[in-house]
Amino acid sequence: MILTCPECATSYFVDDSRIAAAGRTVKCSHCGARWTALPEKVAETPTPAPKPAPGPSAPPPAAVDELVIDGPEPAAVKSKRPATPRRGANGKVIVWAASAAAAALLIAGVIIFRAPIVQLLPGSQAAYAGLGLQVSALAIEKVHADPGFQGGRPVLSVTGQIRNLGDAAASVPAVRVTLLDRLGKPVATKIAKPIDGTAPGHSLRYFAITLVDPPANLRDLDVAFETAGQSAGKPVKARVSAPAAAAPPQPVDAKPLPPGSPDALPPAPK
Repeated sequence: MILTCPECATSYFVDDSRIAAAGRTVKCSHCGARWTALPEKVAETPTPAPKPAPGPSAPPPAAVDELVIDGPEPAAVKSKRPATPRRGANGKVIVWAASAAAAALLIAGVIIFRAPIVQLLPGSQAAYAGLGLQVSALAIEKVHADPGFQGGRPVLSVTGQIRNLGDAAASVPAVRVTLLDRLGKPVATKIAKPIDGTAPGHSLRYFAITLVDPPANLRDLDVAFETAGQSAGKPVKARVSAPAAAAPPQPVDAKPLPPGSPDALPPAPK
């Protein structure tokens, strides 16, 4: 037979022989509720219990024959009790949450303290540069590209300044100048090392780089710090204007040398 708890609606399989014809007190192992279970035939046509005959004194109550029912629920009977989370699942959720929080703190520490990390591991500066993170307090500003001529050859003069935004002195890396065509593709590159490689806190350092015979299809350029063979930090762009044509030399009137000059020709004989 199937017994259903009147409190939590949990159902159990129980052998018919364990329930007497007069009924038996049973206890739900899930919620602890107690009730009197009757056989199925008696439960269908219940009959009122006979009234006890009056006597001079009531006998002491007999011990209750209580049956604790437990076991798997029948497949055809659905339990209505609310589902309770398992402790194992809660433990896994807590472990995953703690791991995620630890990973977030580790990533934040690597980003915030990247300057000391780069000092201990210089090779990590390229990894920070690949993520677009500024590793040091140095910044490239006010980049200008001026085409011109030098000794009759076309040249491109790239000037700018390096500012130390921090309080402590910083080592100035090499500067990479990348020349770009009108489509933004690099056509030439030049790397220049600074003469003074240290910039005090809140100071300025100026640079001037000359490129002889720049490509004819030059349109723009990028200037960035060079670290471990890669461009570090966000590059500073500059537009290259067309070079001005070289002015032809102007004629100069000849003037006689002053008297007594060693370069003067001797006077012609009379």
